[in-house]
Amino acid sequence: MTDWAALAQRGSRACHDLIGWIYFDPTAAEMYGELGVPDGMGYYVGSRFAPLAGASNGVIGATAYSISEVFLGMGMDLMREHTDAESVMLARDARVLPGLAEISPAIAEGLAPLASRAWEVVDGLHNGARVLFAAHRDRVERHAGEPALSAWLAFNCIREWRGDTHWALIAAADLNGAEVGLIHNLMVDYEEAEWIVRSRGATDEEVALGWARLERKGLVVDRVFTDEARTLRQDIEQRTDEICAQVWEAVGEADTLAFCELLEPHHDAFIARIDATAGKNWMPAARHTHGEGTGV
Repeated sequence: MTDWAALAQRGSRACHDLIGWIYFDPTAAEMYGELGVPDGMGYYVGSRFAPLAGASNGVIGATAYSISEVFLGMGMDLMREHTDAESVMLARDARVLPGLAEISPAIAEGLAPLASRAWEVVDGLHNGARVLFAAHRDRVERHAGEPALSAWLAFNCIREWRGDTHWALIAAADLNGAEVGLIHNLMVDYEEAEWIVRSRGATDEEVALGWARLERKGLVVDRVFTDEARTLRQDIEQRTDEICAQVWEAVGEADTLAFCELLEPHHDAFIARIDATAGKNWMPAARHTHGEGTGV
């Protein structure tokens, strides 16, 4: 009998590899700059959150609340001032296939046959409380004439569906944005306990409040995580995988395995790409020190 939660975790990791590199790709950032954004600043924010450009920064911050609203707002304001959302998306799209080819031409070849089924799955998923997923899904341009790129876009939607699900679970656990960044360190074991939360734009005051809230809940003692914290974090991860199992069950076991087997041999190459551009800590969701968990 198929363990769909385990397969969902595996598929989610493959999605992180397939998608995550684009946010740290220097050529994509240069293309973003060519749209008029000074030095391509805020490329990660613009390229990921452009479909929400019509919403206020407060709404966007609430949608992706483990990332600082100020950080998100600065990136979105730069994008709105100098270009428009669809131009950003098209520029990013133009970089996907060339970038994947630099890893291996086999990736696009393997993705192309999955496009139609992947979009059927995306269109069949309910979008309740999944705002970023819905925004990417509802974008008009799906590049039907380029099946590999179309598949990439569909799996990006699946990745955002998982991310929205994960954000909903951590919100339900009453973890604020700083707490999320701090406790995520349990999954990746970074030496600097505050690196993730700081990288997401939290202020000194927000970090201090995060530690204080975790202490009041018995999840840290003197800024050292307790066993209860580890259990909570792993339970959230497990629940995320259980909910996301329906996505991969809809994809089907054969296509899910084909997707994973297509991308898993290139995991180190995708990570090395991010490392070369941004350093060895960025994109923590793609780093599996403990062999399990992906976060957001």
